[in-house]
Amino acid sequence: MHWSPRFHAAYRAAGGALDYTAFELLYQRSDQALAQAPGIRGFGFRQMVETQVRLLLGLVPDPDAVNAGRMVEAFHGQSRAAVERNRPVLARVARRYPLGIVSNFTGNLSLCLEELGLARLFAAVSDSGVLGVAKPDPRIFRETLAALGGAPADRAWMVGDNFEVDITAAAGLGMSTCWLAPPERAQPAGPRPTARITSLPEIERILA
Repeated sequence: MHWSPRFHAAYRAAGGALDYTAFELLYQRSDQALAQAPGIRGFGFRQMVETQVRLLLGLVPDPDAVNAGRMVEAFHGQSRAAVERNRPVLARVARRYPLGIVSNFTGNLSLCLEELGLARLFAAVSDSGVLGVAKPDPRIFRETLAALGGAPADRAWMVGDNFEVDITAAAGLGMSTCWLAPPERAQPAGPRPTARITSLPEIERILA
């Protein structure tokens, strides 16, 4: 799940009343504000979540009805659970292949990975907030391949959940692609992914 519906679920669980359509517009505004938050490049994952909750509650019409601490705990706890669930998968794959991250982020991705105990699994981390270019710009993919020892695009896989900026962009460089998406999600127009999975552990089967 993308962050927007997850933050909405946390907001509703903490007492909020907005439906998703109204909330999503405010989430986008909070996301833009988060990228400009003073000191964002020094934020770890928990601090980033706390900051986004504060920004969101400054935008919703019912902030007094929402328990901010509960909202933080709901989102953060779910995120930590996902990390712990998938860490063994990433560790096994990392023993066979050098892994890199290509992310449209806020300049603090490395700190977040450290806090979540994932940094050691990745040989390359390309954060758009640091590099100044974002997906689907091919330069951020080329930067990652170069950081992985100059790996040729046709020997690399891109695994992503955003079809346009992950799958279409990587396919344009000649990379193999694996789209991570729920089975009911229709494929947008664009190149057919090399593979499609519904949960990250399936990637081991694809790479084998």
